[in-house]
Amino acid sequence: MVYTGCGKMNNLNILFEDNHIIVVEKKENILSQSDSTGDNDLLSMVKDYVKEKYNKPGNVYIGLVHRLDRPVGGIMVFARTSKAAKRLNEQIKNNSFKKTYLAILDGVLEVKKGELVNYLLKDEKTYTSKVVLGGGKLSKLEYEVIDYIDGKTLVKINLLTGRHHQIRVQFSYIGYPLYGDQLYGKQNNEQIRLYAYKLEFNHPVTKEKLEFKLLPKWKELEDETIIHRL
Repeated sequence: MVYTGCGKMNNLNILFEDNHIIVVEKKENILSQSDSTGDNDLLSMVKDYVKEKYNKPGNVYIGLVHRLDRPVGGIMVFARTSKAAKRLNEQIKNNSFKKTYLAILDGVLEVKKGELVNYLLKDEKTYTSKVVLGGGKLSKLEYEVIDYIDGKTLVKINLLTGRHHQIRVQFSYIGYPLYGDQLYGKQNNEQIRLYAYKLEFNHPVTKEKLEFKLLPKWKELEDETIIHRL
């Protein structure tokens, strides 16, 4: 089943929920889970939402299955039971849990379809990653050019591994950093153009194939002819 819409509840965009999972949109610049900054995070927001809606006393279990970088928006699924969390994690391990991203790159990438394969090493002190020749973790993604917009390139990305800052680092390494990426790209005041716009997995209990799609509200996507190709 494919879900493309969302309903707003308690400032959350809910795409789907039942007794086992809840699928929501993470807004840009919101943490996936809490950190030392104490800033607002989506995991806590989902817990508060479930606690209030279902009048649940005490702690509410919400399992974090995957993450998005703080500046990145997109679709996330949370587990409402430990069993659902375990089964979703199993899908991630066997690559049946699929995440597709949209990104806008600085520059015109002429190779319209390809695969990027690198080894990435995370620096725990700076919380950044870099491409290394050995000793890092294998990182793979597939991309397809959708369109060229004002000297930039709109790409669709199928993430095959889930490394720290993977998409941002790999495209920066080949000379096409993400537009608005203040860490690995050009310094400007633009929001990073990276969004997890499609999520596909099997329901952890019913086994039904689920697909969720949601487009970012970028000015570059105001052209309906571009949207129809996504």
